[in-house]
Amino acid sequence: MNQERLSKIIVAPHVSEKSTVAADKNHQHVFRVLTDASKREIRDAVEQLFNVKVDSVTTLVTRGKVKRAGAGFGKRANFKKAYVRLQPGHDIDILRQ
Repeated sequence: MNQERLSKIIVAPHVSEKSTVAADKNHQHVFRVLTDASKREIRDAVEQLFNVKVDSVTTLVTRGKVKRAGAGFGKRANFKKAYVRLQPGHDIDILRQ
């Protein structure tokens, strides 16, 4: 797989209350990823970037909300999230990276 493509797959960690609970209970980490990224590409990118072993990847597309600003309307962009479950014994410290 193209190394340049793998380095661009993960856009940012998605930090929220729900993602923090998922990290504590289910040993999962949540990332914003490119909308055209496949689960296999996400797995390879996380393994390469953080030197961990990935157990499973679940993805979902979050639709952008329609927002109003004065008399006009606008729409936020859609984005894709990936819930990455790590194998036992592996961990990612997002704050240290």
